[in-house]
Amino acid sequence: MLRWLLPILMFGTAASADAVDDVMQAAANSFDRMPRLERVARIEGACGADSHVNQDVAYCTTRNVVLLSETAASRPEAPYLVAHVIGHAVQVQHGIADIALREIRARRAEEPTLRGYVASQVECIAGFLMARAGQQGASLTDWFNAEPFTGTHWGRDPLRVGPQVSIGLDGRNAWFMRGQAATTLQDCAAGEFGAELLLRAYKG
Repeated sequence: MLRWLLPILMFGTAASADAVDDVMQAAANSFDRMPRLERVARIEGACGADSHVNQDVAYCTTRNVVLLSETAASRPEAPYLVAHVIGHAVQVQHGIADIALREIRARRAEEPTLRGYVASQVECIAGFLMARAGQQGASLTDWFNAEPFTGTHWGRDPLRVGPQVSIGLDGRNAWFMRGQAATTLQDCAAGEFGAELLLRAYKG
């Protein structure tokens, strides 16, 4: 029994790893200055992260690296976890995050709405990259019972507690699936954060 079980477990882990690599390659093919992937035993301590930071995956903007924990890497949602933080990397590396931060600082009363637009666009980019990695057809509800990524999972070193952002599991899933079905990044315009910079950055 065990001699059959071990190859199955190893195959599942390898399949997840290959799918993560496919997402990273799709990102590199689509945009310049994309981060490299670093698999780590734990997120806490990497990029100065404390225990409040997402312990599955994080994007360290200082080093331009995606950190993926070894435990998360073996789970079926691993490609999505990476695709999500790559969405933040696209925003950071191509000026969208700077625009968003400027607007948030100037309009504090609207901060939840503005951060919601940012999160929506990230999910759309994640879906877009998943489709280009040959992994379309997935739904966030296949993997999650509650909304993921509401806490800190990207930023400069040291990564610490960040703003809580919620658009709901259904909202995230709708934007994620929209990205998978998109034929152009124009579909990832979210609220007042348009797709002009995405379209300019996209290499096709």
